[in-house]
Amino acid sequence: MARHLLITGPPGCGKTTIVRSIVGRLRESGGHIRGFWTEEVREGGARTGFRIETVAGERGALAAVGLRSPHRVGRYGVDLESFESVGAAEIEAALEEAGSGEPVILVIDEIGRMELFSERFRRGVERAFHEVPHVVAAIMQRPQPFADALKGRPDVRLITATVQNRAGLPAEALRQLL
Repeated sequence: MARHLLITGPPGCGKTTIVRSIVGRLRESGGHIRGFWTEEVREGGARTGFRIETVAGERGALAAVGLRSPHRVGRYGVDLESFESVGAAEIEAALEEAGSGEPVILVIDEIGRMELFSERFRRGVERAFHEVPHVVAAIMQRPQPFADALKGRPDVRLITATVQNRAGLPAEALRQLL
């Protein structure tokens, strides 16, 4: 049985919804969870950016239209400093807890283009796949060397989310983790 679970699929297929459902079910079962998810920021019905929120409720910016940054994805500038202070720090906290023997489950939404600009994030993710008992992560579907290496690990189960199967994926993930 794989130790880690990666959920992939095209944008808009429900990966974040699946991740949040997994977190809710793990909380109900008493599992010790660390991690984060990303959410759209909308103003007047239009998407203007993305923010990050940890399982404990800490928030930070991930990207925004009009943000001046050398790191860009489409029309969004990536706020690397904010992302690292919340997202990368959350991974580092999970690593610390795992190192002290806590049976932590790390949830990451997502391992994608914006997040991969951060070297600190990439280092934390690599360590987490070696040191944290279980990682559940949404991961980009498009080919990318870092993401492809994670998908190809022998201790990873890769699931492709679709509109048709997404409702059953949280329960499937729990069966694997618990």
